[in-house]
Amino acid sequence: MIRTRTAWAAAALMTATLAVAAVPAEAAPVAATKAATACPTGWGSLDKTFTASTSKPLTDIRTGRHDCYDRMVFDVPGAGTSELGYSVGYVDQFYLDGSGRLVPVSGGAIIEVRLHAPAYDPETGTASYPGVPGRLLPGVNLTGYRTFKDAKYGVSFEGDTQVAIGVRARLPFRVQVLPDHIVVDVAHTW
Repeated sequence: MIRTRTAWAAAALMTATLAVAAVPAEAAPVAATKAATACPTGWGSLDKTFTASTSKPLTDIRTGRHDCYDRMVFDVPGAGTSELGYSVGYVDQFYLDGSGRLVPVSGGAIIEVRLHAPAYDPETGTASYPGVPGRLLPGVNLTGYRTFKDAKYGVSFEGDTQVAIGVRARLPFRVQVLPDHIVVDVAHTW
């Protein structure tokens, strides 16, 4: 095959153009990655207590997922922060107050929450929270939670209400008292 000078020039120009197109003059910017969430530390896993008590009844238990922890909120409307007492800590097994019946709780560790508030109206004895001893907490769905694996109602006995939280492992937790609420947060990691 015989090439003309024009054909050679066109081929050389095409090769040079392809070579330049293959090497960008400037690197394309890389999309910024989301910064890792800085999670608080220092909560610890030792028991936490506050000895106050109230006759205002527990009305609801709800949960929430956050970047660093799973949260359980105990609603006690009308109770001030100085009235909301609790005892929260890890236990080897969960037993119902009064009967001593063992309740199985899933997960690698169990946190027992004792609210110093009844789950019934003290004047009428009418239940204010629909928990059934030894059963899952009504209305609580833990699908997709990183730390919470199970949540069982204990009993409400002599003004105290018990709940078990099955967690993935023994992890740090904190307890906060807010007007009308006790909040238990369990970290995803140490």
